Amino acid sequence: MTKRAEFLAARRGRRLNGPFFLIEALDRADGGSARYGLTVTRKVGNAVERNRIRRRLREAIRTGCGADMAPGFDYVVVARRDLLSLPFETLKGELSRRVAKVKASRQPPATPPSGTE
Repeated sequence: MTKRAEFLAARRGRRLNGPFFLIEALDRADGGSARYGLTVTRKVGNAVERNRIRRRLREAIRTGCGADMAPGFDYVVVARRDLLSLPFETLKGELSRRVAKVKASRQPPATPPSGTE
């Protein structure tokens, strides 16, 4: 995700709060591939620290939970400062666990009655 409007639209979706980051997930209902965006505010630290956090999150998504993301969803990860000192394996596990919650809560599409009994 690159456009501000996409990030703002994700705020209407489900929010999963945690100690290291917040995930906002919006079901686009188009069945396309999952997209993600990262938000690291200036409150978190200087530019070096913010970029390090973004690199760690991108790598965790690439190696761990990218496959866990449900198709048709937009994910926005809002990072917190504690993410900087978190061991990478713990980061991958937390991120994967939260993304799996979004996937598990997804409602299956309603199927029309078959009419055969």
